[in-house]
Amino acid sequence: MSDLLQTPLYALHVELGAKMVPFAGYEMPVQYALGVMKEHQHTRTKAGLFDVSHMGQVRIDGPTYETIALGLEKLIPVDISGLGENRQRYGFFTNDQSGIMDDLMLANRQDHVFVVVNAACKTADIAHMKAHLEPELTVTPITDRGLLALQGPRAEAVLAALDPKAANMRFMDVATLMLNGAECWVSRSGYTGEDGYEISVPAEQATDLAKTLLAHDDVEPIGLGARDSLRLEAGLCLYGHDINTTTTPVEAGLTWAIQKVRRLGGDRAAGFPGASRILEQLDHGAPRKRVGLKPEGRAPMREGVELFTSETATDTIGKITSGGFGPTVEHPVAMGMIQADHTTLGTTIYGELRGKRLPLTVIKLPFTPANFKR
Repeated sequence: MSDLLQTPLYALHVELGAKMVPFAGYEMPVQYALGVMKEHQHTRTKAGLFDVSHMGQVRIDGPTYETIALGLEKLIPVDISGLGENRQRYGFFTNDQSGIMDDLMLANRQDHVFVVVNAACKTADIAHMKAHLEPELTVTPITDRGLLALQGPRAEAVLAALDPKAANMRFMDVATLMLNGAECWVSRSGYTGEDGYEISVPAEQATDLAKTLLAHDDVEPIGLGARDSLRLEAGLCLYGHDINTTTTPVEAGLTWAIQKVRRLGGDRAAGFPGASRILEQLDHGAPRKRVGLKPEGRAPMREGVELFTSETATDTIGKITSGGFGPTVEHPVAMGMIQADHTTLGTTIYGELRGKRLPLTVIKLPFTPANFKR
């Protein structure tokens, strides 16, 4: 793994006994001594600390916030102009074929927009933004900061002990907090379905902050394994698996992220790549759809399993895009992309697993309720 990159917390992961694996070009911890199951449960009941420093942090500057927002709206089909100060929003880059190039978080920091993109896509995303936004706007990759995620019902109490202002933040608020002597850019968000925070911290202070957080009795380090099972239970997409360049936002079930102002009849309708097909699907539906699936029995069905209408059908209706065991719900869970005609809740379909057709039920997402602080 010598050619892999390392985050500012690499030495701490090794010190904590993490099992390190290659992920998106980095050496990342997949689990610690607790193991995936207990790390998952700890995050749901107390607080887990994740290293997400491999993700891309980007600053976009321009003459005014409105100029930046309208520039970004040419690439992202969400309402950026109407985003309040120190508020964050989920979005995605689309391509000319209406597919999703990457999903992301963006924040209105008054004089600039702060964007966080996925690790595997960050080089392409930054090039995409530079090509379409510069020179009117300035796109600056931030390479001297780490990124931590503190997630779980005890996250507020833990972080507020370092800066009381953390307790006053609502879901998707953004603030600058002083944590353990470090100036941190903090959002009340995350990708586990739990309350929590994402914390951008100067790289040279990341390890000390992580150690301070881990010294709290309620906090444990959490690896990629539990991060994946947590987001799957929360019904959240993983880029490159549940969504990709061939998936439209409507197929992905992400229509909630496209505000009325960007839809047909809105003041700033369209104007983004692939708009005609996306807006048509918003009004008339898509030919396929991401759904929640509950396999019968205890055996998980994982990504790539082909799905059929019956035990004997020869034509596939789709496939599983993410799957595993849900420690919170105590049964296997999966998400799949299937033909729209078969997406009614309660429908039974079949997955082909090791030569056998086994039943799954289409169920409502998420598998476990979100615990965000509204």
